[in-house]
Amino acid sequence: MTQDTTRIDTRLQHPGVGRTIGGDPVSPPVYQTSTYFLPTPELGAEIAASWHPQRFYTRYGSPNVALVEGMAAELEGAESAVAVGSGMAAIAAAILSNVRAGDHVVAQTAHYTAALTLLTEWLPRQGVEVTQVDQTDIEAFRRAIGPKTRLVYTETPTNPTMALTNLAAVSALAHAQGAIAITDNTFASSFNQRPLALGVDLVVQSATKYLNGHSDVTAGLVLGSRERIEPIWDYARVHGAVLHPMEAWLLGRGLKTYAVRLRQHNQSGALVAEALSKMRSVAKVHYPGLASHPQHELARRQMPGGFGGMLSFEVEGTTAQERFKRAQAVLRTVRVCISAASLGGTETLITHPASMIFSHQSADQLSAVGIEPGLLRLSVGLEHHQDIVDDLTFALSNVDR
Repeated sequence: MTQDTTRIDTRLQHPGVGRTIGGDPVSPPVYQTSTYFLPTPELGAEIAASWHPQRFYTRYGSPNVALVEGMAAELEGAESAVAVGSGMAAIAAAILSNVRAGDHVVAQTAHYTAALTLLTEWLPRQGVEVTQVDQTDIEAFRRAIGPKTRLVYTETPTNPTMALTNLAAVSALAHAQGAIAITDNTFASSFNQRPLALGVDLVVQSATKYLNGHSDVTAGLVLGSRERIEPIWDYARVHGAVLHPMEAWLLGRGLKTYAVRLRQHNQSGALVAEALSKMRSVAKVHYPGLASHPQHELARRQMPGGFGGMLSFEVEGTTAQERFKRAQAVLRTVRVCISAASLGGTETLITHPASMIFSHQSADQLSAVGIEPGLLRLSVGLEHHQDIVDDLTFALSNVDR
């Protein structure tokens, strides 16, 4: 059986790294160094001028970084990748390396909080016009994309309301006007959704989340064709968005169990979402895998691998204040679920988006994307799904005590 015909579970255990005869470590070592010996001036000059060298200076790259870039590119179906120090660094590099003053960007109304700040505050300061549209409305994208549009930036499913963007349709609209399409694939994961196969030009991932999967690394990736990735690496080199060797090594270790973890996240996420949808104290559950999700059919087409372990739900309450207090009570009462930011780890994490994730956005911005006071976001972990359900059932039944 050749490398090309093995399945993803197998390829993640045997990444394409050259082996010498005898004595190589099974687990790659950590190259904990900032610089490398260059035996001749000629070789030093050649390496210094090359693209993304692995053994020159760690801001340019390292063997550990090169390994995880190759593994992640394999998962995403990408020709090339650049790993950086955080998911937000990946978003910034992907966008800022492709725009300049006078350009126009089309984005969604709903995005990850720091991405929203980049789009609504930082880009306009640099002379880049940004138009935000409802991601569920393809006609809104069509109206917004024009001759000056340089890129269209999307995120699907979105954080935290799990709304979807039709990536094939949006990418076609962008390309028709000569713009590029970039999408954040963190929530879906490359296991469940392959944006590049749908026409997207660049994919960003917060590798902190599902790719690493153990809540012990902060990292990001940009993936796409070599042509698209080259300027992003140069941006990262100049701006110093370094993924250090130890973090890259931990990310590589996490990727070994990626396929196993994602299958479990998918299965448990669906079971927990179904259970929550039947609880009387829950007003609404947002999960693409539920038939009640307004874009369920799009999810079935666009996420063939599964619907993931991310969901959000709204607690019952007649007023905003009541819903807020009940959501806070759930956070105080849960025991299996951990109240914490981030997602995609082995443990189930629950958080209150309005106060704990989107605290830098205005009330109007929160309202525009459906982040209301009683909304809770859940990252379903690897515990037994029934223990998660029992924990939530108990917490929700005691919200008024």
